[in-house]
Amino acid sequence: MGSAPYLGGGFGHFYAYAPTKIEYAIDRFAMEVKRQMDVLNRRLAESPYVGGEAYTIADMAIWPWYGALAKGLIYEAGEFLQVQAYTHVIRWADEIANRPAVQRGRMVNRVTGPLEAQLHERHDASDFDTFTQDKLQAAQ
Repeated sequence: MGSAPYLGGGFGHFYAYAPTKIEYAIDRFAMEVKRQMDVLNRRLAESPYVGGEAYTIADMAIWPWYGALAKGLIYEAGEFLQVQAYTHVIRWADEIANRPAVQRGRMVNRVTGPLEAQLHERHDASDFDTFTQDKLQAAQ
């Protein structure tokens, strides 16, 4: 759980954002990301969630990194990482993405994508109904 941001972010930095492409760094991070994706895939073959039968903070911490990688949503690296092989991670990623609270949470602080999916600031639960960017623009 603790290494997901370091590895996911480290891979993304060298693969997608670094001004100079360093093959060794990309390969090293990719190898470790794939190793961890394999460990996660084997775990999720045995249980619906990382910790077992219940959705926990471990799933919440890992999903934004490895769930997004498995779905090919970040760094345009799905093919490079061969994410289609991690079928249990993909199932898990889809299941978590479909949770209403996750869908709302992904809207907060979002500044790209469809206006109805952007809630630049959240101060109250009603903000999802009244302050998304599409509603704010329509009110102007």
